Amino acid sequence: MTSKTLRELGGADTTPAALASSTLVLVDYQNTYTRGAMELDGWQPALAAASDLLSRARAAGAAVIHVQHDGGEGSPYDIRAEIGAIHPSVAPAEGEPVVVKQAPDSFHGTDLGKLVDEAGNETVIVAGFMTHMCIAYTTASAALRGNKPTVPADTCATRSIVDVSADELHRSALAAIADAYGVVVASGSELA
Repeated sequence: MTSKTLRELGGADTTPAALASSTLVLVDYQNTYTRGAMELDGWQPALAAASDLLSRARAAGAAVIHVQHDGGEGSPYDIRAEIGAIHPSVAPAEGEPVVVKQAPDSFHGTDLGKLVDEAGNETVIVAGFMTHMCIAYTTASAALRGNKPTVPADTCATRSIVDVSADELHRSALAAIADAYGVVVASGSELA
């Protein structure tokens, strides 16, 4: 038996975002997560799904904002180096803003909120790496500021930590998002 989410119990709208009337926020699709110590389980299919979602969002006229984590020079998140660059398959197009952050919450200490507000869309689609960190925090922050977030599960990935597998952590993070902060769909292809 599946229990209702807190959002459902509270009467929240569970309709997924529509591409044309949403802002797509692509979080931390950096080379950091494709190799070495920070390589994520399932990053290849997640990145392919994100690339497809980005193409469809652009075609639908959605606003697109990229987010990049900067951990400083010499770190795995060094945006001045190739390791911290946004992966070429989801690279920003001309005119698409890039927000640089230094915390898991993409809104914290950045102008992301201003850019989302300027785009004029109440709904945001949040996709990226890592599911249990930046996606969870960014989605919660979006909801708490009054946006309606949708997260396509197949565009996200994470890594195993302590004694929790990447799959368990990914599914748990998505369940927590769906319970309290936003709509979770299995695939970005579900978003029209």
